[in-house]
Amino acid sequence: MSKLKRSCVLLLAILLPFNFAPLASAQAYEAHPKLVVILVIDQFREDYLERYRADFKPRGFKLFLDHGAYFPDCYYDYANTETAPGHSTIGTGAYTDGHGIGGNEWWDLSRSKDHPVSSVDDERYQLVGMPAGEATTPGASPRNLLASTVGDELRLDTKGQAKLFGVSLKDRAAILTSGATANAAYWIDHTSGRFITSTYYLPQLPDWVTSFDNSGRIEQAKQESGYADTKQFYEEVGRTPAGVSYELDFAKALIQNEQLGKHDVTDLLTLSISSTDLLGHRFGPDSDEQRQMVDMLDTDLDGFFAWLDKNVDGGLGNVWIALSADHGVAPSPAVSAQLGLNAAQWDMKKVIDDLNYAINQKFSPGEKVVYILPHQSLPYLSLNEPSFQRAGINEQEAEQAVQNAIEPEIESLTKKAESKAPAMAKLPPRPILYRSYTRQQLAAGQLPPTDFGRILAHSYSPNGGWYVMLVPAAFQMGPEKGTGTTHYTPYSYDRHVPLAFYGAPFAIGTYHGRVGPVDLAATLASLLGVNQPSASIGHILTQALKPAAAVTYPRKPVVRSRSTTHHRAAAAAKKPE
Repeated sequence: MSKLKRSCVLLLAILLPFNFAPLASAQAYEAHPKLVVILVIDQFREDYLERYRADFKPRGFKLFLDHGAYFPDCYYDYANTETAPGHSTIGTGAYTDGHGIGGNEWWDLSRSKDHPVSSVDDERYQLVGMPAGEATTPGASPRNLLASTVGDELRLDTKGQAKLFGVSLKDRAAILTSGATANAAYWIDHTSGRFITSTYYLPQLPDWVTSFDNSGRIEQAKQESGYADTKQFYEEVGRTPAGVSYELDFAKALIQNEQLGKHDVTDLLTLSISSTDLLGHRFGPDSDEQRQMVDMLDTDLDGFFAWLDKNVDGGLGNVWIALSADHGVAPSPAVSAQLGLNAAQWDMKKVIDDLNYAINQKFSPGEKVVYILPHQSLPYLSLNEPSFQRAGINEQEAEQAVQNAIEPEIESLTKKAESKAPAMAKLPPRPILYRSYTRQQLAAGQLPPTDFGRILAHSYSPNGGWYVMLVPAAFQMGPEKGTGTTHYTPYSYDRHVPLAFYGAPFAIGTYHGRVGPVDLAATLASLLGVNQPSASIGHILTQALKPAAAVTYPRKPVVRSRSTTHHRAAAAAKKPE
């Protein structure tokens, strides 16, 4: 043996006692974990978990509360708390100024002059799986999403080997959380309840989706919801617990048929539960109906997590689940006003009509030019750019004129409400405009150097043309019916959501202290060993992570053939003593 070979053998003899097997920390490239599920619950304030904790099953929400890393003080750091921006934030680890999604819809006059466009509408594609005879609508895609998601980064770093899917009853929730590289995103046709997708992803539905749609599961959900004859599946079945179990059954079918959790790299599923939002808008967050929905959702999650334990290689020990919500929600203005809060309701149609009159008086007296576009909701007020341009008015002048006209209009609403109050009665809630900002102010960062200014800066979007952002006083919103409510503001009730993780690398405990939904994508990316999403500003939640050496994953049993075992036994028998 040469001197060099002897040296190498000696070095190996010294090093062999030291275990060079990689630490059992997460590594997407080695399928640790097998599957990541990002679970988003639409319109789900964090305090639900505190208030209803005694109701929960052992492996529903308590999987996170008792066996996971739970962050009760999670708040969005922007003002436009709606569904599309929230799901985009969870996926990208960025706020609107990073991912570009400012609302569920906005006016884009280059694409439509008679209605706002959805955050995911894309007329370059077509919907796939729509029932025969239904009106043709635009396809959908993540065309407006300006940043990558954690799922995109997983796909990039594994050269497309990792599978990525998004599921929700809502198109924007399925599309924006998963990202541009998803194998597919699935959502439902509002009328029939059938799961559909877009040609952005697939030219036709896979056979398993068609089979699910034709399986009778839709009729079962209708029966369970009490709306057996409905022609509006989304609006009626969707706002019941039957809508949750229907969606989770589809998720199970996807996991089985796409073989998620059975590959040589980590797979990722984004799953957004929409039913809590559909019901919450109608009844409010403190209603008995919403509590029942939360309890039934807990029961369904208990069953879903048990199913994952049986159907992913290695069970839940090989699964990570991250939990959050796309936004919180305001207390019902009717209930808040009864308790003495100044929970006024704004009549947005009247506000828009009166603003149009005021701007006509300024720029085109005696005419009825449409300067403020119809069919819109707070916090953004979209301007009709061509109307101003025809009058020779530039963006700065137009937005400033609308901003100046807003405050007198809100004051007139207050006077009108107070004039109707009976003598010696407590005055009704009065509308108050807390602040307003033009698009140009937001774009230039001409904002107060405060925490509130930072929240506003994070709310800027290049979409929507010319606009003015309105911030009503706390607890105020549009004219909601009964105990109904909504969300869109910078106030804590709209920004407060849960954040929790379950899985091998997470140290069990409750972690107090402010965190944000942007931290979800940053933490998962770090643990998976992939790049953070392109616009990510989140922090890695190291306080809730175990040391790498303490992280273990189930291993597949080593299966040896009889012939291999026989040859090894024979070789051992021949070995000299």
